[in-house]
Amino acid sequence: MEVKLGFGAVPKPQYVFISKEADHCWYMLAEDERRIPIYERALTGVITGIEVNKKVETKFGPVEKNDLYILADKSYIIRSGSESYFSKSLLLSLDVLTSEQLRNPLTIAVSPGDSNVVFCNIYDPVTYRSVGVSWDGHNEIDWQALGQKVSLKINRIQNLNQEAIQISANTTASEIHAVLIAQSDTYLAQLNWTSEQGREYLQQKYGKRSRLQLTDTEILDFIDYLKLQLTQNCPT
Repeated sequence: MEVKLGFGAVPKPQYVFISKEADHCWYMLAEDERRIPIYERALTGVITGIEVNKKVETKFGPVEKNDLYILADKSYIIRSGSESYFSKSLLLSLDVLTSEQLRNPLTIAVSPGDSNVVFCNIYDPVTYRSVGVSWDGHNEIDWQALGQKVSLKINRIQNLNQEAIQISANTTASEIHAVLIAQSDTYLAQLNWTSEQGREYLQQKYGKRSRLQLTDTEILDFIDYLKLQLTQNCPT
């Protein structure tokens, strides 16, 4: 994202709201609270965070909202009602995406349904393929639990990204890889994995027998998996 020097607008996130209208499904608000329609159906960027079941004060009283943070040409926050079909279809899609997919740019698209309903579809902007989700049994889904699960996954990815950012810009590629290997050593020790357990997992997942053979993306994915195992093994 290009940083423009000199005078300009205050660099704050742009909120985007969902509403099914005749010719658009989302909008922004001007300084005077006037709605500014967004006629494009899709926004492509990198997801940087999500807040679910967030209490928000409105003129109608307190309501629960889900906020999806996306970095594109600028920082956006897509706000939708926690009980809306948009939020539910968003959570279903985010739940099936892998950690590696969530590190890459994604396309968030609005899709009008019947009545006032707006659905969310997520696409891979490189392959143009949509994320397939099933609505079977959606009435029995614990949406609050699903939201917390998705939030934990996305926040875990951002924490890993922050760890990578903290590595000096002058660090060589081999030094960065060594740092990632050391991080995985720590988690393997905490999980009490044997060398043979590690080799078996690497062979099954990546077709490789050693962490030294993994790419940076693969070792980050491996670290993410180990962190997830630690979280699941922690006593509650």
